[in-house]
Amino acid sequence: MSTTSVTPSAVSRPEPRARRRRVHDRRQWGQALLYALLVVLAVFYIFPFLVQVATSFKTEPDAAADPLSLIPDPFTWAAYQRLLVFSDFPIWFLNSAVVTVLVTLGRVLFSSMAGYALARLRFRGRQVVFAALIAVMAVPNVVLLIPKFLVIKQLGIYDTYAGMVLPLLVDAAGVFIMKNFFESIPRSIEEQARIDGAGTFRTFWSVVLPMARPALITIIILSFQGSWNELSHFIVSTQSPELTTLTKGVAALASGQLSQGSQYPLKLAAAAIMTIPVAVLFFIFQRRIMNSTEGAVKE
Repeated sequence: MSTTSVTPSAVSRPEPRARRRRVHDRRQWGQALLYALLVVLAVFYIFPFLVQVATSFKTEPDAAADPLSLIPDPFTWAAYQRLLVFSDFPIWFLNSAVVTVLVTLGRVLFSSMAGYALARLRFRGRQVVFAALIAVMAVPNVVLLIPKFLVIKQLGIYDTYAGMVLPLLVDAAGVFIMKNFFESIPRSIEEQARIDGAGTFRTFWSVVLPMARPALITIIILSFQGSWNELSHFIVSTQSPELTTLTKGVAALASGQLSQGSQYPLKLAAAAIMTIPVAVLFFIFQRRIMNSTEGAVKE
């Protein structure tokens, strides 16, 4: 009578499969819990914005009776009509647009030039200038409000577009970002441009600057957002109603200085319109923010 023997290896084969299956199940459960947590956080983050947009389409009694409802009852455009037709909101928007465009262009130009000088040019006091740049970034903006007001007043540009734009044309953070990006570009590219007869500025403008497109887009977004949402500087640099920007106007509207009562639909409609330009700019350029260095070394 013959008997069959079972080898130990044949018995132990299902164990690794079962172990891998348990590990796979644990990973799936872990990913599911992580996604659930992210969804909850996203809901908490997005919900106030949804309430803002929904309330802007409500009537004042509906907004006061059910402020957290996401369904206006009844749906109305009255807040937007009153804001755009019967208020100074278009003037605020125009002033903010003019200042933001000028400041953004100025910051892109001066930040890129200063960043390239600190990254590539060798001059006396270079390290001192860079240390001063870092020190400026560490100073809170509120500390500089009074000195900024005194300088603007002394230069005679108070309550003018020049006083609104000139102090914002250079940003320490933008110079720091451009300097770090230029240092990541190989020097061999610039050396080849100099061999071909290009000077310092021509090398910067025609060779290095086009390669810094990701950093430039980052500066554009940060400068646009910063100048569009700027408030403290416009408080100390302007006084005339004709030069009121969106931030000053919406702040006065939210504090009740321009009207009586809560008027939540009107205030939140102004805030919703104010967020549109920055959101559009970000969604257009989000894929190009600091992704990689473009260009190649000629062999």
